Amino acid sequence: MGKFQKPNLPENITEEERRAAMFDALYSLDLSDKLERREENDKLSYLSWANAWAEFKRAYPDASYRIVKDTETNLPYFNDPDIGIMVYTEVTADNQTYEMWLPVMNGANKAMKTQPYTYQVYDGYKRQYVEKTVQAATMFDVNKAIMRCLVKNLAMFGLGLYVYAGEDLPEKSNEEQQAGQGEAQTKRQTRKTGKAMAQPPVQEKYAGIKAALSYCNDQASLMNLYRQHRNEVENNAEIKALFTERKQQIQTAA
Repeated sequence: MGKFQKPNLPENITEEERRAAMFDALYSLDLSDKLERREENDKLSYLSWANAWAEFKRAYPDASYRIVKDTETNLPYFNDPDIGIMVYTEVTADNQTYEMWLPVMNGANKAMKTQPYTYQVYDGYKRQYVEKTVQAATMFDVNKAIMRCLVKNLAMFGLGLYVYAGEDLPEKSNEEQQAGQGEAQTKRQTRKTGKAMAQPPVQEKYAGIKAALSYCNDQASLMNLYRQHRNEVENNAEIKALFTERKQQIQTAA
């Protein structure tokens, strides 16, 4: 479990077919023994850059990566005072190069800048918008973003791609939890009064999982995705039905 094995491929396979087979092998790799959690009660899992790189090198021993630097500053990040800081990486393996980018973010997934700034978020308890502060980014934040970017870069080759299906680091923020509690409170209020209070729009919670299902081309990858999101699947009839439907499609195609 969690150790890459190169797929047995016929000699007359095309380069495109070979790369597709390698992608499927990496995507189907069971990483459950290498996924980590920030806290014991945290449902969000992530793959550390060290584990990701170790597994990737088993698949592609000649793989290399590059941290893209700003040619004007020679620093490993690009800064726009208005919108924030972005980092880039490039991974090369099997004569193909993929690029990935990631903004430097705080624990609430807000873009960090070189100067602190404020924004408003809906407080479910107070039933009003409150002001939050995003602190200025440090080199620690930049370094963390670079390594997270590298892991996402490796996912472009298939490794751990299912980990990013609707869930990404960092962990769910306090204001998101409060917003969810506020939504529940609104539903209770609606039942009592028949009138709903105004609420900010909420993104589709399971959009990432639904998208990831389309990448599952065999039972192994489908099972990996199910294990990663077991709680969501078992507690949501719609998502569970989609998994069942995808399973039947794979069986029919086979």
